[in-house]
Amino acid sequence: MNFSRNLTNAIRFILDECIPPILRDKKWFMWLPFRVIFGKQSKAFFNFKNNFNNLDDDEISKIYKETSSVHFSRLTDLNSKCIKKIMDNICGEKVLDAGCGRGFLTNLLKENHQVTGVDFVKSEHFEINSPNVEFISSSVTKLPFSDNSFDTVICSHTLEHVKDIHTALSELRRVCKSNLIIVVPKQRPYKYTFDLHVHFFPYVYEFKKLVSFNKKFKNDYTEVLDGDIYHQEYSGNEDRL
Repeated sequence: MNFSRNLTNAIRFILDECIPPILRDKKWFMWLPFRVIFGKQSKAFFNFKNNFNNLDDDEISKIYKETSSVHFSRLTDLNSKCIKKIMDNICGEKVLDAGCGRGFLTNLLKENHQVTGVDFVKSEHFEINSPNVEFISSSVTKLPFSDNSFDTVICSHTLEHVKDIHTALSELRRVCKSNLIIVVPKQRPYKYTFDLHVHFFPYVYEFKKLVSFNKKFKNDYTEVLDGDIYHQEYSGNEDRL
């Protein structure tokens, strides 16, 4: 299923905002669309959130691999406005794409920056989309880099999948020298969703509260761009935004 991020956000808006929650979160109500979209993998999607806290990283990775054939197929989860915002606000030579997925963003960045991609599962499409870009298999909660290794660190559509968000934020900030960019979906917390998300960010003020702890940089900026939350923290030595 090949849907752009902008179209997916529109579908998500209709499902999450227009259908009464008393129906939206019922398994019997979601059973038919899950069967149509996911087929035999419906059970994995129905049970994922219930089982998530009892799964280790290897088990989670296995589920992602086994269900990959029915994931929404698109080169990136970023919408067009977020892509432009990111590209306009990159600073420095060394860039880390933490949660690089299929390598869409690393491919855009490699022409003008020394870019590294990190993800806990290497997509089979990464080398096709981002040839000659360094890839390292790792969780964002334990990044194998020294402090301040990258001028800019980007983490897009990843925190919603991570067990320990506070540890992930701490690691992203630790390896970041001056400029951190985070993008997450602005999504309501339903039990049955067409993704493997385990964290949800329906309100900007709650997201800002989440990222307010142990900040490394004095300046920050947050806005909603076509259904996604764009957040940036930076040292203040650069002209941006």
